[in-house]
Amino acid sequence: MPVIEITRVQESYGFEAKDENGNIVRMDTSEATGGKNFGARPMQLLLMGLGGCSGIDIISILEKQKQSIESFKAIIEADREEGKIPSLWKNAKISFVLHGKIDKEKAERACTLAMEKYCSVAETLRLSGTEISWELQLNP
Repeated sequence: MPVIEITRVQESYGFEAKDENGNIVRMDTSEATGGKNFGARPMQLLLMGLGGCSGIDIISILEKQKQSIESFKAIIEADREEGKIPSLWKNAKISFVLHGKIDKEKAERACTLAMEKYCSVAETLRLSGTEISWELQLNP
């Protein structure tokens, strides 16, 4: 079972999250809400997790198909609900930007499988009502 430890390390809302392997992520809130921009906002971490989870899936699928990936980038834009507490993500759009000797049909299929079948973070967000869309940019 994963164990995550959250420790306040800076005045106000500066936290460090550490996993069982010693990996550390910094968190904070905005200056407008009393933070000092010490780290990412917790809600932003959800979007980062979406990009990382789907990226792992896409690269894994393409590598199994012997595709040559020179670079991968996921760019995520999202909107939150306004005037609600809690304020959830309403929608998120991911642009997957891949470079390399990659067959377009295989890349599209890998993105579809990642986003609709394998990515646990995408499914978690969908279950909370987030509409997720994606696009593929291959060797733009």
